[in-house]
Amino acid sequence: MCGIAGVATSNIDQGIDEPQLRSMLGRIVHRGPDDEGVYLDGFGAIGVRRLSIIDVQGGHQPIHNEDQRLWVVLNGEIYNFKELYDQLSSLGHHFYTRSDTEVIVHAFEEWGDDCVDRLNGMYAFAVWDKEKQRLFIARDRAGIKPLHYCLYNGRLAFASEIKALLALPDIPRELDLVSLNLYLTYEHVPNPRTIFKDIYKLPPGHTLAFQEGQLSIRSYWDFDLSQSEAPSSMRVAEWQESFSGALEQAVRMEMVSDVPLGVFLSGGIDSSAIAAMMTRAGGEVKSFSIAFENPSFDESKYARTVAQHLGTQHHEELLDERRMWELVPRIAEVLDEPLGDSSFIPTYLLSEFARRYVTVALGGDGGDELLAGYSTIQAHKLSQLYLKMPSFLRESVVAPIVGKMPVSDNNISLDFRIKRFVEHAAYPPAERHHRWLGSFTPEEKSLLLTSEVRQQLAQHDTFDIAHELYNSCTARESINKLLYLDMKLYLDTDILTKVDRASMASSLEARVPFLNKVLLDLMARMPLEFKLKGLTRKYILRESMKGILPDEVINRSKKGFNMPVAKWIKGELRGLVQDVLSETKIKREGLFNPVYINKLLDDHLSNKRDNRKLLWTLLVFELWHDRYMA
Repeated sequence: MCGIAGVATSNIDQGIDEPQLRSMLGRIVHRGPDDEGVYLDGFGAIGVRRLSIIDVQGGHQPIHNEDQRLWVVLNGEIYNFKELYDQLSSLGHHFYTRSDTEVIVHAFEEWGDDCVDRLNGMYAFAVWDKEKQRLFIARDRAGIKPLHYCLYNGRLAFASEIKALLALPDIPRELDLVSLNLYLTYEHVPNPRTIFKDIYKLPPGHTLAFQEGQLSIRSYWDFDLSQSEAPSSMRVAEWQESFSGALEQAVRMEMVSDVPLGVFLSGGIDSSAIAAMMTRAGGEVKSFSIAFENPSFDESKYARTVAQHLGTQHHEELLDERRMWELVPRIAEVLDEPLGDSSFIPTYLLSEFARRYVTVALGGDGGDELLAGYSTIQAHKLSQLYLKMPSFLRESVVAPIVGKMPVSDNNISLDFRIKRFVEHAAYPPAERHHRWLGSFTPEEKSLLLTSEVRQQLAQHDTFDIAHELYNSCTARESINKLLYLDMKLYLDTDILTKVDRASMASSLEARVPFLNKVLLDLMARMPLEFKLKGLTRKYILRESMKGILPDEVINRSKKGFNMPVAKWIKGELRGLVQDVLSETKIKREGLFNPVYINKLLDDHLSNKRDNRKLLWTLLVFELWHDRYMA
């Protein structure tokens, strides 16, 4: 795992010098504390901060091909590098390291831009062709590793994190109001935008080429769920065998490491399944979990149960709430654009804890998106029944009763779920999905945003992205379309962004076997009924884990890695929230209506309404704004 950065130009007078490149790399030392390397030739400048995982001693980057025409920097891992090494060696390529990075430069030399079709891994890499003065960049299929870029003054700058781009003095630092609007809806900024105007994310499964001042971006992979709707002669047992085999294969591939390795173990079925496959691979497995004082948010007993059952060397840390909420004011130091997912905090602290023992940790992220694991997917099915109820009953009887349910601060409390379900059930599927998942609705934003900002955003509907993705999915089934939507939105710029920033802030490499190409290919073909059977989520995974994991883990409902945000705002964080969202400060910035924000806070503090999502979304944005825009 590493951090990469660079600049390319067709005009040597517009190139950057070595101090500027090293300044970019200096912003992402946390991604690679072990080594630094650069290559510059006037037209191209690429560099890397390296966290040494494979070929620790000999894998110094940038790495070049035989005639030193091509140079590569990699953030990530190529899991099938040994097979590619043998294949490329048989084709006459000569290697001078044992690293997976060198496979890329020879694969590019042999197959050009199409080399990505042969790679199985998590990666963002850049290849500089010094003869053609051409930069080629690729990002892995699911978007596990990040890549940001900015085209400015005839140059293209790229980096693993935005903060590295901002090290260049002439990179624009301007808030993008459209992105702010998207953030308020989704709690994250969907690709290809970032919160900064003119700085973009390269979407997952895409490549970028820059030559002679011209930028071209193309898609090389998509999650084609239409395959899952084709007739299949395979029986349940055969699908179960294929799934178990693919999961075990993916985990074994991702266990390759020259440094200590472990697993994040929450006690949920996803991470427990990964731990189980690791123990099957042999050797001692180190597992890591954190316990919370608040029982509504604590899953540690299930993690301990799994660890004891599998025989892992288990490490657990009890996190008192003080340590967690003390991290809140420092969120913007780690995130360079706002992310309203409060589970970032425990993910960061878990990574920090695991890094004391290992350099690499496997986790269960991606399982929910592939296997219909979120309760919102169940809710879509239930909404079909709910909407058959006469509208006068829904509006005159159900809604008033639900509205009177007492507010609870517990983790995804019953009142919170039911109120959101009833309020948004009648909307079209794509919009309904993100009204349930997200933060501010259009109605709420009309009260939040100032008239000047609303006027500038008058033609922008944040749900257009969701509708376009939903409709572009090649599958016909609505649930399949929603799974595709989760892959493209929630997984990419929320879940994977959270995991990458939280782990890399601690110089820990986090791997996600559920998003290995082996499983992505299989799950694209697997019929939906084996993912969501009736209202049973992750059906094939639950069946596959019978006899391997304890029944209480297989059958338990999803809890989620959340924080007691509602309670914090009323207690320990109250002063911070009131300060960061103060009327004077909000008026000065000119983005939000302070009267409405005060009402949100007053209603929350008085238990009239659970505004945890709205207030947390605003708090994180304001902390980011203070760090980058003040």
